[in-house]
Amino acid sequence: MTPTHQNARQRSRLDLKTVLETSRVLIEAKDVQFVLENLVRISMGKLLVSRAAILLLEENRSDYSVKAAKGSTELKQLKTVSLNIDTENLDHPHLYLEELEEQASSLQKHFPGGVLFNLRTSTRHLGFLVISQKFTKSDFTEQELEFVESLCIISSTAVANSRIIDQLNETNRKLDQRIHELNTLFDLSKEFNLLSNRDKISRIFKFALMGQLLIRSFFLIYRTGNGIELLTSSNFSTSDSESLNKIFKISKEIALVDEELREQIPALRSSGISSLISISVQGRKIAVIGVGQRANEKSLTESDYNFLKSLANLAVNSIQRTFLLEERIEKERMEEELLLAKSIQNRLLPDPIPDVKGLDLSAITVSSYQVGGDYFDVAETPDGNHIFAIADVTGKGFPAALLMANLQSMLHILLPFDITLTLATERINNLIHQNTPADKFITFFWGKYHHETRILKYVNAGHNPPLLLKHDSDDFIELSEGGLLLGAMESMMPYESRDITLEPGDIVVCFTDGVNEAQSGEMTEEFGMERFKNVILTSRNARAAEISDKIISAVKEFAGGHQFDDVTLMVFKAY
Repeated sequence: MTPTHQNARQRSRLDLKTVLETSRVLIEAKDVQFVLENLVRISMGKLLVSRAAILLLEENRSDYSVKAAKGSTELKQLKTVSLNIDTENLDHPHLYLEELEEQASSLQKHFPGGVLFNLRTSTRHLGFLVISQKFTKSDFTEQELEFVESLCIISSTAVANSRIIDQLNETNRKLDQRIHELNTLFDLSKEFNLLSNRDKISRIFKFALMGQLLIRSFFLIYRTGNGIELLTSSNFSTSDSESLNKIFKISKEIALVDEELREQIPALRSSGISSLISISVQGRKIAVIGVGQRANEKSLTESDYNFLKSLANLAVNSIQRTFLLEERIEKERMEEELLLAKSIQNRLLPDPIPDVKGLDLSAITVSSYQVGGDYFDVAETPDGNHIFAIADVTGKGFPAALLMANLQSMLHILLPFDITLTLATERINNLIHQNTPADKFITFFWGKYHHETRILKYVNAGHNPPLLLKHDSDDFIELSEGGLLLGAMESMMPYESRDITLEPGDIVVCFTDGVNEAQSGEMTEEFGMERFKNVILTSRNARAAEISDKIISAVKEFAGGHQFDDVTLMVFKAY
């Protein structure tokens, strides 16, 4: 073997040893920069070149980042290099710059006579190792090119592995952060669930933001029944309801605060609020969070925004629960007061109903759920006769009940006095008109029955005319004589009265509009006067109580169990 062959063989063994040793070091390395620096250093030493650089193709980008550069000050200052290498050239292990012409023009001035070595794995192109020509300006030998190509293959595998490790580490870091956030949210949810005080909930929300995300400026506004309310804030304050409404109306789920928005809402500028996050429950927007920059000046990430929304949802749901709890307590209180008022109202009605000589009498009120304004009364007068009254106050609830109680008291105050029905009705009307709002009035019918003469003298003040069915007729007579309903206006014309004689078998049915205006189950039809009269006709031979029961049953059956108004009946049948 000649000395030349021996030297070549020795160099080949040395190259192989260098490649093996380098591959062991690079494959075990977990730092991408370490791998690239060693690739540059070994290549320059082996090929005796003065300049070398690593260009890596970044994720989702078309240009190359300069990751390692030696021997070129200008190249070190560059961050990126644009290359327009054809796809077919990316399959070659190495490319000469002078052959690429315009495809790598930006590199030729830095690496005259240079070579691009492809950094690639079996599945993807990673970038290039670029080297200048030799000190001696001689050509690279085939053996030298193969050596660098081998190093590039090994380095590419090491870079790909390092990137995978980096991605895994980043994924693990994000998972750890997410687990920490979930644990934080879990602990906070337990805290929120134990609280029924909005101030304490707001305070915990405030500390969680400051402690977890290092946010110093923020606010939470919430939609209540009274409008938009600022529940909690830090370094943010505004009493301007218009500004709060403008913030709330921003439609984006996450809106970055730009200069235009700061001009519209100056409070966002002064407090440094940079992001607005909308919170919705069941598709309905109920709150908005505004947050400023973090104290460490790091930008908020998608994970941060997700944490913010989760934290805000916990706080807002707890706040919403406090409002619902207050509404429930208020509802229960109102129900208790309603039951008490209903009980008091029922005590104002005569119980038991007095016996009236010559009349079979029945009076009943079937109440709807609410306190109402239906009223009936039967009372003995000082002369031994009896007063009958039935009334309906407009509206529902406590105002109607109070007005009904006033009417009852006025009627009983006037009983001992020797005064005509017409004059008494006039005085009652004037008192009600003077002491009640313009939209409150009473329909009222009352009469005095003289049992010796069997005469009923009555006055109808705008009430549904009671029905008189004579014993020898199928036609009804409406008792409508009287005047205006009570409280509508001051008495200008005297009320009129009328006398009727009740013969045995005659029936008088007094009622409120809860009877004839009862709605069908489908809310498409009223019970009406025809049905009402038919029930009276078919039961005319029964006692007064049975007639009342048959009317009530017919109305309930027609309404399908739904009752929207009080039903009051007063039936008397002469005998």
